[in-house]
Order: sequence, then structure tokens, then C-alpha cells
Amino acid sequence: MTKSFKTLVILITILNYTVGKAQNPIVQTNYTADPAPMVYNGKVFLYTSHDEDDSTWFTMNDWRLYTTEDMVNWTDHGAVLSYKEFEWAKMNAWAPQCIERKGKFYMYVPNTTREGKGAIGVAVADSPYGPFIDPLGKPLISNGNADIDPTVFIDDDGQAYLFWGNPVCYYVKLNEDMISYEGEIKQIPNTVESFGKRLGEKNDLRPTTYEEGPWLYKRNNLYYLLFAAGPISEHIGYSTSKTPTGPWDYKGIVMPTQGGSFTNHPGLIDFKGKSYFFYHNAALPGGTGFTRSVCVEELKFNKDGSIVQMNMTEGIKKSLSPLNPFVKIEAETIAWSEGVKSMKNKVVGNFITAKYNDAFTKVKEVDFRKDGASKFTTRIGTTHNGNVSMEIRLDSKDGELIGTVKVPMTGGNDRWALQTIDVKKVSGIHDVYFVFKGKAKTDILYFDYWKFSK
Repeated sequence: MTKSFKTLVILITILNYTVGKAQNPIVQTNYTADPAPMVYNGKVFLYTSHDEDDSTWFTMNDWRLYTTEDMVNWTDHGAVLSYKEFEWAKMNAWAPQCIERKGKFYMYVPNTTREGKGAIGVAVADSPYGPFIDPLGKPLISNGNADIDPTVFIDDDGQAYLFWGNPVCYYVKLNEDMISYEGEIKQIPNTVESFGKRLGEKNDLRPTTYEEGPWLYKRNNLYYLLFAAGPISEHIGYSTSKTPTGPWDYKGIVMPTQGGSFTNHPGLIDFKGKSYFFYHNAALPGGTGFTRSVCVEELKFNKDGSIVQMNMTEGIKKSLSPLNPFVKIEAETIAWSEGVKSMKNKVVGNFITAKYNDAFTKVKEVDFRKDGASKFTTRIGTTHNGNVSMEIRLDSKDGELIGTVKVPMTGGNDRWALQTIDVKKVSGIHDVYFVFKGKAKTDILYFDYWKFSK
């Protein structure tokens, strides 16, 4: 067991959210940061950076993807891109953003070059799940050490823009191919009018609240520029404009400094008639400014278009639509978990590992319908011989037990068994808990997918 997961075990009882109600942070199986949500084909694709366990600096090697259709159950698709895919990059998989155009997906990411300079690369895929490849073989932007935190936006007229930067905000117009740009790189004037007056410590480089992490968004012909704002620890501020290139008018605070991380990073989308604001904090056990966690809140607007300031909360409590248990559901589709780690191999792709006895995952608002279900099928395995099981419970970790899967010893996470059991007939809508039982000290079992049937 790694030091990080020992910390998880020790601190799990002091997690600042109530088990059964919490939704934030929305990923508990890894440390994640810098959320970049994208809506595509009726689904939210959430790209994140990834803080490595036990990080004491910004140790980040890849970018991960999570998806949802209901805003409460999130499926982990693992790492979809690494800085190592860029031959010119040396390290640092920092804040990304992905966007779709004409059936292709363009992911803009900051890296550090082999010469030690900041740069922004672009990777392209035919699917939002990847694989992503570097079409240029060189940085798209290499303007200086401020080249971090890219955000990309395509306006209604088809013109695409790339914004980025710390301690100032740059932008450039992208060509239709999305991997080149036209004209000169420009800077938004770093003025109080654009970004507000900086309070507390400031210097010539940081006369305003602007720090980093820009995010461009449009609503009712008004452009919103959200950004991580200083002084440190960061809050989220925003400005508005009638054009995507300004002039910008500072409007105030979206989210004050909260959550235990000295950085934050905004992301804002519209999905199924609502607006959602993504950010990160340090709310998971072991969380720090270098081991962060992505969260989401519903965002509200005032009648005049201004954003209603919000605080960090437990998150989205109501699903947009119930989950269908009669189709194959990946085990890494989770609303909440404790003591679970997501993993990936060539045999089954993504799966989860229960790290210790009584670890569990929760899936929210599962609809068994009136007819109900009486059978359960799963692909599962363990390296331990005897007394390893997975309990299926309703509505709480200690809720009604409807079935227990005895997990066979398969010998490793590259070897799996398909198990089908009878369960107590269940109908209606319930939260489903999978509780993992075993006497071993670590890696109780491996869990790939599940499905109920009549």
C-alpha cells in the first residue's frame, strides 16, 4: 500500500462530506485538477490534469477523461494523453482543454520543452476518447514561460480563439485547421478595468487580480472570461465583453478562496438546460495544493447576466436522469467511493481495485423499474484465496443486502471470472452500494463491470 493510500485509510473518517450525500469531489479514485468540461453528443466529457499520489510539487504526467450523462455518476476512462506523446516535451502535464470541430477533437495542453521553456502543444483525435496524436511535432505556442493554461473557444461565426497565460492573459485567432494561427499573439491589457484591483501584496507583474487559468464562455451574446485570481490563495473572478477580444469589464468574484488548495481553475458549460461550474480544491483525504480534486456546482445567473457568487458545497445531489442497470455498466462508473483506486491494463481496459476491507463504491439513482431485477452478473477477480466477497446493498453502505458475490481467486488483474448470482428482487429507484470484503491488507479485489437482469 502506498503512503497515499495509508493516508486515505487514516483520514477517511474525517472527510468533510457526509457519506451517502456527498458528490464533491466528483472523482475520488485519483487526485485530479484543472477541470476542462466539453459537451458532445448528449454527454459531458471532463478532461483533467492528474496530480500524482504523494506529490509535493506539481508532479503531473498525463491527462485523464471522465464522462457523465446525469451529472452524478462519472465514468473513468483513464489517461487519454501524456506529455510523453510530444517528442519535444520534457515534463509537466498541466491544465488542458479539448474541443470538437467537424468530427475531430483538438486537445490543447501546456508542457515544458526539452530546453526548459513553457509551451503549448495541440493533439488531435478522431474520437473524444483518443488516441490523441501530435500533428505538428513542435509547440503550437512558444511565447515564453507564461505559456500555460490554454482555453479554446469557437464563436458562432466559426472563428476559433486560444487564450492562455500567467501572469498576463494572451490570445490569438486560430485557423480553421485548429493547429495553426493567424496574425500576431496579443495580450489583454492587464488593467484594473479588465481584471479588477489586486488587494494585498502586488508587484509590477501582477497589478490586477488576474493570475492564470482563463476560460472563455458565451451566453446571450455576452462573452465571459473566467480566471483564477489573486493574490494567492486563488479565488475565481470574471470579466465580460461584447466581443471575444475585449475590451473586458471586470465584474467580480465567482467563487471566493476556499477548499484548502492555493490554486483553483474554472470551467463552465451548459448541459441539458442548466449551467455547471467546475473547479478544484483539496477536499479528499491527503489533499493539498499539490494533490487536488475536481468538483462541480450548478451555476446561476442574475437577470442582468451577472453570475451569482457561489461557495464550495457537497455538489449536485439530484441526477438529471436515472441509471439503467439492465445494460453493462463499467465498475469505474461511480457517484462516490472510498478506498478504491482506478487502474488500466490491456486485458480489460479500465477497472477499479478495492484497496482495503469495507471499501465501497456508490452508484446513484439506479432505476430497476416496476418489473425489477432478480439476477446480477459481474466480471471480477482477486489474488487472495478465500473469504473475498462483494456485497450489493441498497441506499446506504449498511443498507438492505440483496446479494453477495463470492470472488474467485483468478491470480491477477489480467485474469478475470464472470460471476452470476441470484439477488433479492429489487424494483424502483435506489442508490446501489458495492461493498468490498476481505481479510487481506491491500488490493482486496478487482472489479471490471456489472449488470442486473430479470
